[in-house]
Amino acid sequence: MKLAEALQERADLNRNIEQLRVRLENNCIVQEGETTAEDPIELIKELDLSVEKLNKLMSAINLTNCTTIVDNKPLTAMIAQKDALSVKLSVYRDVINTASRTAYRATRKEIRILSAIDVKELQKKADEIAKNIRQIDNKLQETNWKTDIDFI
Repeated sequence: MKLAEALQERADLNRNIEQLRVRLENNCIVQEGETTAEDPIELIKELDLSVEKLNKLMSAINLTNCTTIVDNKPLTAMIAQKDALSVKLSVYRDVINTASRTAYRATRKEIRILSAIDVKELQKKADEIAKNIRQIDNKLQETNWKTDIDFI
């Protein structure tokens, strides 16, 4: 199995577990004399199996990410770099959005609100960060489809 396939399976398992949670909540109480639409005990068994499979899959993914080397660093380092850059980009974009707002003044005597930063320069930095994120993501996707994962 390729790492990319394992990541897709992990996403499917997470969705399935969420659906089981909802189904369990919908079937965990019943009016006296009635029956539930689904057997909650069977749903719990299905949940337990799905969570166990998810646990094994996540362990295999994490081990693979730690041992796969790309550009002289482990895949986990690339993932961490991408995540950190994404946080930085989010903050930059919020600041750019706030600093770009122009305050309406009805008369010249009203208080002027000015940007305390160079929006144009910060936008250039944000664009460069976004480009770096895309490049890292492309490298991650390529690696995910080339890397085999040991999963039983």
